[in-house]
Amino acid sequence: MELNLTQQVNLYKTFCDEQRLQIIDQLTYGERCACDLLDKLNIGQSTLSHHMHLLVESGLVQARRESKWTYYTLNELVCTQALNQLKLTMTKKTDQATNCDCEN
Repeated sequence: MELNLTQQVNLYKTFCDEQRLQIIDQLTYGERCACDLLDKLNIGQSTLSHHMHLLVESGLVQARRESKWTYYTLNELVCTQALNQLKLTMTKKTDQATNCDCEN
């Protein structure tokens, strides 16, 4: 499934933060409790909440509540779609190739 430009921008913005990339890296090890992420990343609860909100909203991360804690995991389907979209964006296209008619 190809994303439209607005969807692509929103997705790519999600990756444009060092702390969010650190969170994503931690989630590659599997499901993590918010308390684990707080300890590993040495950030405050409100900062983590902000980043997790954006990651969940983008669809890259799924959240589930258990008791007073929230557990997070990567959404493999959306992560795969993001990788595929980046490949589509970066793949050389030949069907609409144009030659420059500029005079030097």
